[in-house]
Amino acid sequence: MFKRILLAVDGSEHSIKATEYSIKLAQKFDSAIDAVYVVDESTAKKDALHSNNQFEIERKRKEKIRPIRERLDESKIIFGTHILHGDPGPTIVKFANERAFDCVVIGSRGLNQLQTLILGSVSHKVAKRANCPVLIIK
Repeated sequence: MFKRILLAVDGSEHSIKATEYSIKLAQKFDSAIDAVYVVDESTAKKDALHSNNQFEIERKRKEKIRPIRERLDESKIIFGTHILHGDPGPTIVKFANERAFDCVVIGSRGLNQLQTLILGSVSHKVAKRANCPVLIIK
């Protein structure tokens, strides 16, 4: 049923919960997981201003999703990780739709609470526009 699972993460507590749920789902259906972390424009600018080089920027981004990678490693599930650039909602939807995932697992809230209040949440945007089922984890 769910052979290809897209896990959207940002390092927040909700994305860790989504990781745990996606692992259970993958174990049940013998699935592979692709985890995506999207770097938006403001994060990219902040990273560039506070880092000395591209290597340091990449290291910090990988560190942000380290807890997710560790949980996936421990689960023994086949997985891949991707760091994408763009507006998180549309970028996740485009990635999911272009690669024909069977479902998307995403946390209900991310790190950016202000954006959630003003523009609508990333999870809501993904749920509205993805061509596959979207599981929003609280």
